[in-house]
Amino acid sequence: MRHLLWRAGLALALVCGIGLLPWLSHTDPALTVLKARSADRDPTPEVLAGIRAQLGLDQGPLSLLAGWLGGLWRADAGRSWISGAEVMPGVLRALGVSLLLMAVALAVACCTAALVCARTLRSGGRARGGGSGSAVLAALPEFLTASVLATVVGVQLGWLPALGWYGPRWTVLPALALGLPAGAVLGRLLDDLLPGAFAEPWARAAVARGIPGRRIARQAVRRCLPALLPNLGLFAVGLTGGAVAVEQVFDIPGLGRTTLQAALAQDLPVLQTGTLALLLTGAVATGGGRLAARFLGGPALRDGALPTLHRPAPPARRILPFAHGGLLLGVLALGLPRDPLALNTGERLEAPSLTHPFGTDALGRDVLARVAHGALDTLLLALALSAATLFLGVLLGLVPRLSGPLAEMAAAVPPVLAALLVAAVAGSGGATPALAVTAVAWAPLATHTSALLRQERATAHLAAARALGADRPYLLRRALLPAVLPPVTRHALLRLPGVALALASLGFLGLGAQPPSPEWGLLLAENQPYAERAPWAVLAPAAALALLGALAVTAAGGVRRPRRTPRTPDQAPEPQVQPRELVAAR
Repeated sequence: MRHLLWRAGLALALVCGIGLLPWLSHTDPALTVLKARSADRDPTPEVLAGIRAQLGLDQGPLSLLAGWLGGLWRADAGRSWISGAEVMPGVLRALGVSLLLMAVALAVACCTAALVCARTLRSGGRARGGGSGSAVLAALPEFLTASVLATVVGVQLGWLPALGWYGPRWTVLPALALGLPAGAVLGRLLDDLLPGAFAEPWARAAVARGIPGRRIARQAVRRCLPALLPNLGLFAVGLTGGAVAVEQVFDIPGLGRTTLQAALAQDLPVLQTGTLALLLTGAVATGGGRLAARFLGGPALRDGALPTLHRPAPPARRILPFAHGGLLLGVLALGLPRDPLALNTGERLEAPSLTHPFGTDALGRDVLARVAHGALDTLLLALALSAATLFLGVLLGLVPRLSGPLAEMAAAVPPVLAALLVAAVAGSGGATPALAVTAVAWAPLATHTSALLRQERATAHLAAARALGADRPYLLRRALLPAVLPPVTRHALLRLPGVALALASLGFLGLGAQPPSPEWGLLLAENQPYAERAPWAVLAPAAALALLGALAVTAAGGVRRPRRTPRTPDQAPEPQVQPRELVAAR
């Protein structure tokens, strides 16, 4: 009951905060509604007074919020401030569209994850799958993937429709744009757990008995799923509300796009109802994921009889991180001496040459210089925020009863809406994008931490340590954190390119860096309209972002639980349990 009350209180607080958004941001909602209805109409005092009287703004925000909440019991969410249409039918239609798109995108993500893990499954955990290919796929921005698919597959080749939402064929391209990066991330997380499952005694016994490897691989996947299903629920929520860019590219009337348009126009009835629908979807998805994880864990999860999935392993020694880092440093060394702001309209959209190795953009600026100069601010801030979200995720993941509903709410809120809320409270300064990204980026890491802790607490060696008198701080310091921190750190590094892109993309709302800043996200969006004529202007920052993802993932492969060297008798620590307690425990 306390858990449900905490969840309901958080949802109510968020909805109430959204209802106060115009007043918190010190803007006139009547003026914003007038601009959304008719941008050419003059905002005279008489016109604004008429809008206030029509919408009831003179009654104050609390009265409006109370009226909206009272109508929910009758399934009446009011009427849109912009169109005048009933809100509930429109939000339900948008929710149906987003759920269908989310289901198809999840199917694509599962197939992609299976391909990422295929090598590990075939080898029984002796060889690792994934590699740089999955890292590059996970780092690709969704809106860029959507634009390429719409332009090449939909327009130039004509194989599938590129715009609209009229049937099953219209779901394929947006589902690919959403599912491929999500599946790459899920595949990397699953591939990280599979070697531990194949090293467990049941798997070795099955191999010794000659059981087919395909059957063992299926059971190994089932063994790893309880630690992955809560994150899968968050992915489902993110694909529902966070697919704003893909819905914009393909002109899909989904819930994310509807909520964003309502937020920009300050159409509070639509915005509040859409946010509430996202929160309910998040609660159902994550709750279903937790129930499925508990079912798959079975009695062993309850009785503390599971072996650990996180065995000590030596750090990986690979040349790939140095190769990727060398390429990135080479780009910086070649581009930093160049001027990223120098204009030359006579060299607009020139192809790559010795003078301009990455070509020029629509204003004749050197793309190599802009990529190199944008790397400094983008990478440094992304690294700082990734470290902050890792700290918050691990800290809040240690208290899942408190952080579970918070993580669901953070995952359900699109980053754009989070940025608007942060800007309303803290102002649209330079720190607004960082605060907005941090407010939502910690949720997957906290959910991952909680799921791994739940698995690790159910292991047999922890039950033995408790029986021998080990207290909670000792178990946390010596057993739980060493097992949980390496995989969660690798997860945080895997999301590093996404953090960098999210930071830059918020600049388009006036909440961060603005042109002519050479941030990578701004470079992608500025050059996207010229992708057919000058593809190099888009490919250069996209390749830099993919290279960053490959570097982060391959370097994260060396983050492993350290091996403990055996102690000699004279180095052995003092017993942690007194003799009488030891006798009692035995």
